[in-house]
Amino acid sequence: MGLVLSTAVQNASSIRCQSLSIEFRHGPRAVDDVNLNVPAGEILALIGPSGCGKTTLLRLMAGLDQPTDGSVELEPPVPPSQGGVAFVFQAPTLLPWRTALENVMLPLELIARRSYAQRRLAAAEMLHAVGLADASERFPHQLSGGMKMRVSIARALITDPSLLLLDEPFAALDDMLRNQLGELVRELWQRRRFTAVLVTHNVAESILMSHRIAVMHQGRLSGVVHNPLPQPRSESLRTTAEFGNFYGRIRDALRGSENGGDT
Repeated sequence: MGLVLSTAVQNASSIRCQSLSIEFRHGPRAVDDVNLNVPAGEILALIGPSGCGKTTLLRLMAGLDQPTDGSVELEPPVPPSQGGVAFVFQAPTLLPWRTALENVMLPLELIARRSYAQRRLAAAEMLHAVGLADASERFPHQLSGGMKMRVSIARALITDPSLLLLDEPFAALDDMLRNQLGELVRELWQRRRFTAVLVTHNVAESILMSHRIAVMHQGRLSGVVHNPLPQPRSESLRTTAEFGNFYGRIRDALRGSENGGDT
């Protein structure tokens, strides 16, 4: 993207979910007794059928929902109010009255970090990093769907988060743009080495993005599969036999979870 970001590993946090459950009124447990460890600097993909609890688990990790039982621990601890945890939603959720630059600046304003001039410079650098240096003064209504998502990713990363949580951020985009933004996140991870958890329905996306893939079904974690494909990864990997074999393994794991089996 033209901007050289720091290659030093950031203060990435590990995640430890212990006996994690949440039960909403008049329904079964959306997340049921999940035990999961995510090492610092890892990208974990969460996959499974709609309604299996992926997004709810992500929200528990972010502290947006509180568990009925169990706990989520970050090590080292990260105060969300200081920008240590960043969440990228399915929709870009940009403020329509603020320019792209001003939207990216927002997290630094909320945590009162840096001077105004420093915040503008940091936001401009992040927009450069996601390929939007020429769109900094545009408002959201002047941006395409892919450009809005790039702004959302830049906004999430401007605080140098220890933990990046992504809830199907590319689901509404066409395949070409989806692939481009997936490659962007992989490039940014190579430079910053944050911990990340990605919720997706797309098996190929989960393979290209992750170090491990966690399969969920009916609120439970049915298995976690190590991703053996080498890093860094590019879209050309899709054409290899290794990718096809692993793709089949993950599809079998999904079918097995739905049939009550294990990965």
